[in-house]
Amino acid sequence: MKLAVGDSIPEWEMASVSPERMRTMAAILRDPNPLHWDRDAVDALPLGLGKRTINQGPLGLSYIINMLQAWGGPDCLRRIVMRFPQVVLDGERVVARGEISVLREAQGVWLADCSTRLEHDDRGVLLEGTATIVLPENAVLID
Repeated sequence: MKLAVGDSIPEWEMASVSPERMRTMAAILRDPNPLHWDRDAVDALPLGLGKRTINQGPLGLSYIINMLQAWGGPDCLRRIVMRFPQVVLDGERVVARGEISVLREAQGVWLADCSTRLEHDDRGVLLEGTATIVLPENAVLID
């Protein structure tokens, strides 16, 4: 694996955000907020979102983590910081994207600091932040 600052991380796509998974996650988290499982509750808000449930933040974050782990391996993640400027709605197609910002050595391992985001075709960036991952031993760094 050859890597350089500015390289893109392979994209990870959620073809359709599942309202069933939102309901399951609400139950697991014991989250009583009806915005995650009741379309009528969302429609009643003055936000113009219609009858679509709102994805929990941890589920949206998991799409970015899926992208990072698909690229760097299941144990690669060292740090993640995320901002949630927009909500993710059920039925949406979203794509996790990122780029390498910095390559550095720390405590005998090579790390990649990355900018990351979750995007929607029409609404732009839904989540954005940074992540640090440990690079695989077979990584070759290019100046």
